[in-house]
Amino acid sequence: MTKRQGPLEDIRIVELGHVIAGPLSATLMADFGADVIKVEHPRGPDMMRDLGPKAAQDGVGVWWKTIARNKRILSLNWKADKGRAILRKLVEQADVLVENFRAGVLERAGIGPDVLHEWNPDLIILRISGYGQTGPMAKKPAFGRAAEAMSGMPHVTGYEDGPPMHPGFPAADSTTGLMGALGVMMALHARGQNGVRGQVVDLAVFETLMRLMDYHVPVLTGAKISPNRNGLRQPMDYAPGGMFRTRDGTWVTISAANPQTAQRLLRAVSGDALADDPRFADMPSITKNMTAFFDALNTFITQNDLADVDAAFEAADAVAAPVLSVEDILAHPQINHRGDIASVEGEETRVVAPVPKLSKTPGSMRWLGRAESADNHLILQELGLKSAEIVTLAAQGIIGLPEGKT
Repeated sequence: MTKRQGPLEDIRIVELGHVIAGPLSATLMADFGADVIKVEHPRGPDMMRDLGPKAAQDGVGVWWKTIARNKRILSLNWKADKGRAILRKLVEQADVLVENFRAGVLERAGIGPDVLHEWNPDLIILRISGYGQTGPMAKKPAFGRAAEAMSGMPHVTGYEDGPPMHPGFPAADSTTGLMGALGVMMALHARGQNGVRGQVVDLAVFETLMRLMDYHVPVLTGAKISPNRNGLRQPMDYAPGGMFRTRDGTWVTISAANPQTAQRLLRAVSGDALADDPRFADMPSITKNMTAFFDALNTFITQNDLADVDAAFEAADAVAAPVLSVEDILAHPQINHRGDIASVEGEETRVVAPVPKLSKTPGSMRWLGRAESADNHLILQELGLKSAEIVTLAAQGIIGLPEGKT
């Protein structure tokens, strides 16, 4: 097994997570060297193993390959007494525990934060749930789309006269994974300062996307404007931009956040005529005349091929960015130069490489998602169990064993 390296190589994480939000938090830290031990039930592994398409090479789910990458796998029934004893050993040696069950599940199992901190007072506990650990909705079941709806994102996505729309990826779960890793990093940094030891990071899935959207609440409370969906344009048309299709069928996106950029856009599509037009002299004027601005962009772009659009915009020091398909992504010279697509020896499936890029302690890809119970023997032996004990626990259904082992 490839040796762990990276800025988090001294951090051990016990992951009780499932599906996306909790596991992604752990994955992001595993990419940078954290020793993540993912715990699955022997008779009910993470559904991500079977969700979505399977790799042609080995029939393993490709989503599992990436969300469980760089993790060691332990199958353990931690609700049974003997399994709970093993979980305690894990927690005693861990820095972080990640869980994303519905609020109250750990408490009902007898391992709420009070118990976990008895076992390990320095433990950071990341608790991800749909609506948080407290409040009138705390125990309500949730899923990513419900959280997206509560954040307000679909309300500003789509056409004005059409239904609200979700994006083409699990935005709420994914942003929660990112925010969860950030929360753990801050809690680890705080540990040992001013007497702080372990603590709980309480993260509601809807909160993360709401925080990253950021602008909609101050727009209403401060400017008394209610943002709404506006098709291919900005929800409030506060800055020129939109999505346009070139004559040869490529979608490009345009954006300008200040009058200088906006005038460069206009100069690219119509020369000096519109760029020097007083209707577009400053952002208030541009906002007032946004339809004319949008129409000028649309006319030029739809009547020209991508190469000509790109040349005109480059000459004017403006940007028209083509929308890439995944095929385009894999072939793109900048993405390849940056090493943004990673591969592992013996695997045909490639994945997005660790982000961000650290100059001295970069992240790395060591392996993709492993089989059920793949690391049981090694992990349990590290905890002090003998081979005979491991076999007995497997026979009792407390743990699983890798396929083909008894």
